[in-house]
Amino acid sequence: MVKLTFRPERTLAIFRFSVRYLKILVKRVDHDGLTLLAGHLAYVSLLSLVPLVTVAFSLLSIFPVFSQISAQVRGFIFSNFMPAAGNNLQRYLEQFMSNTSQMTAVGTCGLIVTSLLLIAAVDSVLNKIWRSQNKRPFVYSFAVYWMVLTLGPLLVGASVAISSYLLSLNWANTHGLHSMVDQLLRVLPLLLSWISFWLLYSLVPTVRVPMRDALAGALVAGILFELSKKLFALYITLFPSYQLIYGVLAVIPILFLWVYVGWCIVLLGAEITVSLGEYRSQRRAEAIVARYERKEQ
Repeated sequence: MVKLTFRPERTLAIFRFSVRYLKILVKRVDHDGLTLLAGHLAYVSLLSLVPLVTVAFSLLSIFPVFSQISAQVRGFIFSNFMPAAGNNLQRYLEQFMSNTSQMTAVGTCGLIVTSLLLIAAVDSVLNKIWRSQNKRPFVYSFAVYWMVLTLGPLLVGASVAISSYLLSLNWANTHGLHSMVDQLLRVLPLLLSWISFWLLYSLVPTVRVPMRDALAGALVAGILFELSKKLFALYITLFPSYQLIYGVLAVIPILFLWVYVGWCIVLLGAEITVSLGEYRSQRRAEAIVARYERKEQ
């Protein structure tokens, strides 16, 4: 039996760290205007939503293995990233995408450019949070944006394909492992969120980001994102007054509110990542000053 011992000095050290770190975090969030930045990204996201989804599913349709599970991929995205209103949004977006199939080459290029604008806006905001003055070459930036635009849908499609394959295996049913696999798949959205945020915080800033800081910030953002989905869906279900006010247009404020909340969480994770490094820098500076003062004495 493991005996738990209470260490007051360790508890006090953790408390002091939490207080000092929270002060740094709150100061940064207030200085950067996190809610204003989230509102800006939410606005750009709504303008880029249809082009981004259209380009993403068009890329998936190129590969035969993904074209066969296109419906599953769409259901996974809308159920996990747009709670409560996912069915309505999916129906509307599919109508929009069917209209874009009649566009010319110039219109298709316009869709791609509009999709890249969202990625460029995210790049600008995150580098503002990191206080980075470094500028990437245009060719390099375009290559990164295009990689995100192309690899993102492929990663989601691959995860859904792997999940479907695991559930279809005979050994999972034969040996009674189906329930265990099902439980593991329930964790898949959180794992995908964690990995996505980690890549976002690691690759987008033009400064070096410590891996442990990016992992910590991404984990907090992933957990908050999953919790917010549950709470948001619960709120929409229990308090449907928005439908009485907006009627058939209710999906618009719901979508904007959810996108805004999502960007608040993403940017908060970025602030947490930056604040961890800033806290360590302050501690190192204080240690140097303390050593210098001791030498002077």
